[in-house]
Amino acid sequence: MASEAELGELKERARTGWDRANYALLAERLMPVARDLVDACAVSAGQDVLDVAAGNGNAAAAAAAEGAHVVASDFSPGQVERGRERTAAEGLDVEWVVADVEELPFDDASFDCVVSVFGAMFGLRPERVAGELFRVLRPGGTAGLASWGSGGFQNEFFETLRRYRPIMPEGVPPPLLWGQEDVVRDRLGELAGSIEFERPSLCWEFASTQDMALFFRDAGPRDMEELPEEKVRQLLAELAELAERYNRAGDGSLRIDAEYLRVVARKRG
Repeated sequence: MASEAELGELKERARTGWDRANYALLAERLMPVARDLVDACAVSAGQDVLDVAAGNGNAAAAAAAEGAHVVASDFSPGQVERGRERTAAEGLDVEWVVADVEELPFDDASFDCVVSVFGAMFGLRPERVAGELFRVLRPGGTAGLASWGSGGFQNEFFETLRRYRPIMPEGVPPPLLWGQEDVVRDRLGELAGSIEFERPSLCWEFASTQDMALFFRDAGPRDMEELPEEKVRQLLAELAELAERYNRAGDGSLRIDAEYLRVVARKRG
C-alpha cells in the first residue's frame, strides 16, 4: 500500500503538471460529454451544483447555462484561474474553489447535484472520493460521473502513456476501474439508492494520426517534457500506430469512437 508521503508526492507532481497544461484544447473536445452528463442528471434552474475536478469548467458551464447555482472545484490552482476567466468571459456565474476531490471543503448536504467529467476518476483513493461526493450531496440528490472505460481505444491509450510516465505506487487502484460497472456498484452501493449506467462514445476527429498524437502531447499535463527527446518520439509513434488501428475514417483523416461510462446515481433519502 502506498504511504501518505508517496501519495502526496504523486499528487503534487500531478498538480504541477496540470497547472502548466493547456487544458482548454482538450476541454473543447470534451464539451459534448459535459453537456450530456448535465442533461442526464436533469440539472435545472435554481439547483445547487458542484463540478468536481472541473478542469476549466465544462460541466460547470453547462450547468450554469441551465440556470443552476454552480461551484466549480479543481486541485490545480492554474486550472481554477483559467476556469474562472473562461466562465466570466462566457457571462456565466460560477464560483471557483481550489479543492482536492478527496477533501472537499464544503459542508455536508450542500448540493443538489455533484458532477465530474473525467476528473474524479483520477483521485488516488476511490473510496474516499466516493465518500466525499456523496457527503456533500443532499438526500435524494444526484451524482453524475463520466469515466473512461477499461477497454477499447482509451484503455490502450492510457496503457501506452503509463509505460512512459512514472508508475503509480503500489496499492493505488488504476483510474480506469471507474469505467467498470461492477466496480462502481461496489464503490457507490452503500451510498446510492439507485445507479444508472450508459455507455456513450466520444468521437475523436483529426486530420491525421500524427495530428492526434501532437494534440495529446500539447493538451495534457506537461510531464512529457521531462522525457528524453527520443522517448517522446517513441511515445508519439506508438500513439499514432494505436490510433490507426482504431481509425474508422477511410480518407486519410482520423475518426475514433472512444467509449466511456456515464453514471447517474441518486443518494439515499
